[in-house]
Amino acid sequence: MSVVSGRKVVFCEGKRASLDYQLLNGVIAEGTGDEVTIVPSGSKFTFSVFAQGYFSPNDVADQRYLVFRDRDFDLNPTSEVKLLPLRPELSSNSVFLTHRACVENYLLAPMLIHAYWQEKCKEKRENPVSRWGHKASPGVEQLNQWIESSANELKHYQAVRWALGDLIQASSSRQQLKTTWTGGSGKLPRMLDSISCRNEAAVMVDSFRQAVSTVTLESFNESLEKYETLFAQERFWTERQYLIWFHGKDLQKEMQKQEPSYISLANYFMWAANEIDITQHSDLIELRERIKQL
Repeated sequence: MSVVSGRKVVFCEGKRASLDYQLLNGVIAEGTGDEVTIVPSGSKFTFSVFAQGYFSPNDVADQRYLVFRDRDFDLNPTSEVKLLPLRPELSSNSVFLTHRACVENYLLAPMLIHAYWQEKCKEKRENPVSRWGHKASPGVEQLNQWIESSANELKHYQAVRWALGDLIQASSSRQQLKTTWTGGSGKLPRMLDSISCRNEAAVMVDSFRQAVSTVTLESFNESLEKYETLFAQERFWTERQYLIWFHGKDLQKEMQKQEPSYISLANYFMWAANEIDITQHSDLIELRERIKQL
């Protein structure tokens, strides 16, 4: 692969059609200086190897690049809205994580969903052959309730995922540990109540213990209680902190489950990734500045 020497490069997850790629296009649309190349790199676990291959035969350390990816359950969000360095103990960081759990979280905005819905309805009125089959938007308040009620249904599952994430961070053997038993974010378990999620997680913790001696059910339960308490606080809901803590792919799945006749969020996300106001998110403004400084 040929790389132009000195060009700024931003690696992201997924492919060119991914939300990460689309969002980054908006971030670099203005104010980042020299030409920037966005390089989709697949999984977050392969960035290091991918970057070495991309810049070969040149030394990665000599290149102007950074990695931007979802935070997932890898780090707790800070009270201040900012990018999270993957290795904060290092003086020089090239891997930065979203403040919110993933890119989808930034797009779960009632007013933006409403704007998309209205735009599509207008297109339908102006073009009778349009395949848009939804009625008028239920309104911003109802859309906000749609998101919140879905988050409320997920609170026990998300607490368990965070507690499992704590075990991962405390372990040196990440490959055996996962934050869910369903196969990944966006695939929800059949039962979302606290007891069912605890029981499923206990089975995982027991299997973790076979491979990693530092993993214990006691440490899992301690972390779980911490997150259950956090997610039960009134402030957590009035300040809509679930948009920061709960995984957007899980929220998307639950929202479609609760209101199957509503719009397709997958289609909405692809539209919204190009319409989001970057200036409303301090971490995305910071990302633009970091790219400018490469």
